[in-house]
Amino acid sequence: MLLALHTRRRIVFVSATLLALCLEASTTLSVNKATMSVLSPTPKEKEAAAEVAKDLQRYHYLQPTLDAHFSQVVFQRYLKDLDPTHSYFTASDIQDFQKYQDTLAVGIKDGNLQPAFAMYNRFQQRMINRLNFELSLVQKHHLMSFTTAESLETNREHAPWIATSEQMDELWRKRVKATELSLVLAGKKPEKILSLLTKRYQTQLSHLYQTRPDDAFQIFMDSLTESIDPHTEYFSPRVSENFNINMSLSLEGIGAVLQSDDEYTKVVRLVTGGPAEKTHQLKPGDRIVAVAQGKGDFVDVIGWRIDEVVDLIRGAKGSVVRLQVLPAGAHDEHQTRIISITRNTVALQDQAAKSHVINIQRDGRSYHIGIIELPAFYADFQAEQDGNPNYRSTTRDVQALLEGLEQQHIDGLIMDLRNNGGGALREANQLLGLFIGPGPTVQVRDSEGHVEVLGNPDGAAIYTGPMVVLVNRLSASASEIFTGAIQDYHRGLIVGSTTYGKGSVQSLRDLSYGELKVTEAKFYRVSGGSNQNKGIIPDIAFPSLIDDKDIGESAQPNAMPWDSIAAVDYQPVGDFSSILPRLRTLDQQRTRYAPDFVYTNEELALIRDQRNKTLISLQESIRRAEQKSLDKQQLAIDNHKRALQGLPPLTSLNNKDDADNNDADTMGITPSDAEIQKDGFLREAGNILVDINQWLHPVNGSKPTSATNTSKSLHPANH
Repeated sequence: MLLALHTRRRIVFVSATLLALCLEASTTLSVNKATMSVLSPTPKEKEAAAEVAKDLQRYHYLQPTLDAHFSQVVFQRYLKDLDPTHSYFTASDIQDFQKYQDTLAVGIKDGNLQPAFAMYNRFQQRMINRLNFELSLVQKHHLMSFTTAESLETNREHAPWIATSEQMDELWRKRVKATELSLVLAGKKPEKILSLLTKRYQTQLSHLYQTRPDDAFQIFMDSLTESIDPHTEYFSPRVSENFNINMSLSLEGIGAVLQSDDEYTKVVRLVTGGPAEKTHQLKPGDRIVAVAQGKGDFVDVIGWRIDEVVDLIRGAKGSVVRLQVLPAGAHDEHQTRIISITRNTVALQDQAAKSHVINIQRDGRSYHIGIIELPAFYADFQAEQDGNPNYRSTTRDVQALLEGLEQQHIDGLIMDLRNNGGGALREANQLLGLFIGPGPTVQVRDSEGHVEVLGNPDGAAIYTGPMVVLVNRLSASASEIFTGAIQDYHRGLIVGSTTYGKGSVQSLRDLSYGELKVTEAKFYRVSGGSNQNKGIIPDIAFPSLIDDKDIGESAQPNAMPWDSIAAVDYQPVGDFSSILPRLRTLDQQRTRYAPDFVYTNEELALIRDQRNKTLISLQESIRRAEQKSLDKQQLAIDNHKRALQGLPPLTSLNNKDDADNNDADTMGITPSDAEIQKDGFLREAGNILVDINQWLHPVNGSKPTSATNTSKSLHPANH
């Protein structure tokens, strides 16, 4: 879901969301042609290109100069977008393209798209050649032999461009062999494998033959705009229509954010409260390899364009889609799993704040820790404009929840902003007022260097007790503004993992053909530092399975850098510096044997080890031995966690899901309660609050010598 701050002339986006799956069902194309037509830009596309060039120079925060140097950047990005694995273009192709590298971007000011289309047409022909070669291999009606000792390098991003047709054929022979072996390891029969691959390659060819000028234009414009920054995008009329429907509050689909990743469609983020998130099965970094409608047959989507995959996944409310998914970190198709998701509307109440209370026993006392789970910064703007006095908003809902928690005499509060991708900027600023009272909250700097300071002009804080903000890598944009201000004011401790790092502002501008989403400003904290790229660094770090090399602003090519401007005049309400080292030590002592922390660290080490193995064997006996070893390691990690939880060990990975469900039943808790009770990261955040509480109110009148005068400096109510 993407929420926005509406202004008179434009829409300013403050969310890190890319594209949610939320539209009605559509059928895939199946036309097959004998030859590939040469694509040429249309007059409308030439006009749009010139408009994009003009708007980029006029409105973009960085005010790029479309010169020869910038053209070289675009040239390299375009090559990477077309052929990221250096598996289609030959060295002679690259040599032919050199004449375009200094003029590729310069020409668009006059609508000259000929070089871009020439490169795209060559790429299309190379793809057709490779697909026909793959078909020739699988149509021999027998699988290759998997006894020969040979291997395939899967990471070819920096590999030299292939010089000869013989070398190209050898690479693709190995790629087909690797695919066949993966399917053998997945238990598929030879005839089924050959049939599946034949259909896969024929379908990809069919899609290639239907390529339109719009497709070539969209890819080149993506390369052009993303050479400036990853959030500046051109939307063709078709993509623009999808984007605008995604903006509405009636989102029907699975609630996932996707992007292309080589031949795969990768999950970037799940919409909190959406159908995919509620299954707890689909994860960021997972790759979708096949899609099925209900109980129908799977359609292989490897090599498909992302919009075609979106068309296949999206559908009507209440219908079921099944996804065959390759988990993050896995290398090949024999490690896939199947997930069933019932499409539904992502309603406002699914995004709404919720409260819980957990009890933590310490030194003979029970501490009541309040939790406010905030999936997004939302507001029902329409109801507000209609004069409905009961309209829903983040600040209104959280204020009511805080009042309820105060009546339960909580000893501290956790604001849980994990997976909060942003939303309404106004709500982030107003929500801060509930905790810090009046004062500046964020600075916004435009391309001319003008700085606007936003904040709360009046109103007292309604909660002044100890506070922790829990974040992760998927906490982005508006949630980073909130978190950064809490940290700058020393109002609470930030715990978790480093946030996404989206500190830029986009606006949507109409073109004669499509739309341009352009980065026009940057956010800065009241202390002067940007949220951009670095994100918010926690005071106390928790491990995470979300790899910041894959997800986050710093993982994006050409992401705008971190920088800083002058701080504004603001008054911190506390100071954690004297006790933070002790709090970190206590956290490390507890989490050394905490099940969720131990599991995450061990799982992360295993994932990174597997990711670093980019040379895969094409020998069946070796691969089976490797898989057996991997399963053994995974089972050991799962059982280590269960041992720390006091649960019986698993005998096999196959009964893991059933065992997890039985554990919740045995403890007599509902699924929603189980999520809270079993969340070790949430409980450790509560333990940190107890540590703070004991400094504020030392037991038996004693407190550590390093905490002199700390009790007053930590509690805002004392100022």
